Amino acid sequence: EVQLVESGGGSVQAGGSLRLSCAASGLNGDDYAIGWFRQAPGKEREGVLCISSGDDSINYADSVKGRFTISSDNAKNTVYLQMTGLKPEDTAVYTCAANYGVVLSTSADYWGQGTQVTVSS
Repeated sequence: EVQLVESGGGSVQAGGSLRLSCAASGLNGDDYAIGWFRQAPGKEREGVLCISSGDDSINYADSVKGRFTISSDNAKNTVYLQMTGLKPEDTAVYTCAANYGVVLSTSADYWGQGTQVTVSS
């Protein structure tokens, strides 16, 4: 059984930083992509960043370029989303997701429960 468990969300003031973690278990080998989506109130879910099956970092959201980075341990068992320079518009539920294949799909097969990030001005 695949499980993705996020941690690290919380409340922070604008300009602050947070690091989210996603602990993955049950995924076989390393031929999968894993990363982060977010959904703000009243908005559609959007991709943020992912690590491809080839271990490349892929950015899905122009709004986070230069502020957010994704990384993982060697085995991609834990994936991190380092967020700096946070803005109120980054407020959202951040969810870890994974699927087998090169890149992360919006219809990924596996999802975590999500963690709330709230940025106040």
